[in-house]
Amino acid sequence: MKKSVEEDVFIPLYPKSTVEDKSSLRSKFQERRFWSAVKLLSNVVLWDGIVQEEKLRDLGLSKLLNRYLLLNILNTPLGPDNIEKCKKVVACLPERWFQDLKGGSTLPELLNFSQHLLQ
Repeated sequence: MKKSVEEDVFIPLYPKSTVEDKSSLRSKFQERRFWSAVKLLSNVVLWDGIVQEEKLRDLGLSKLLNRYLLLNILNTPLGPDNIEKCKKVVACLPERWFQDLKGGSTLPELLNFSQHLLQ
């Protein structure tokens, strides 16, 4: 999993003006790469309870979400597409990771994502 996250994930960052046209090849490529990375995130967290939580959080959140997915989300204009991306990422996260958190707090690896959601 670590090798896949570190070597196989690639989401290009194009200028917003380039990807605003959803029919452009760059936009379509960027979207395919984003959704491929979301699928990898969902597969990584399926190992919850089998692989140490610390290692999964490092791979799934620190590396995959914060390094790749969040950059794409932050560069997606606010609106339905951005909301859909955020919902899919949240749906990947195991509820168990949040059980011991106190109200209003989140996992340290999710601070930037949480701030985006609050906006």
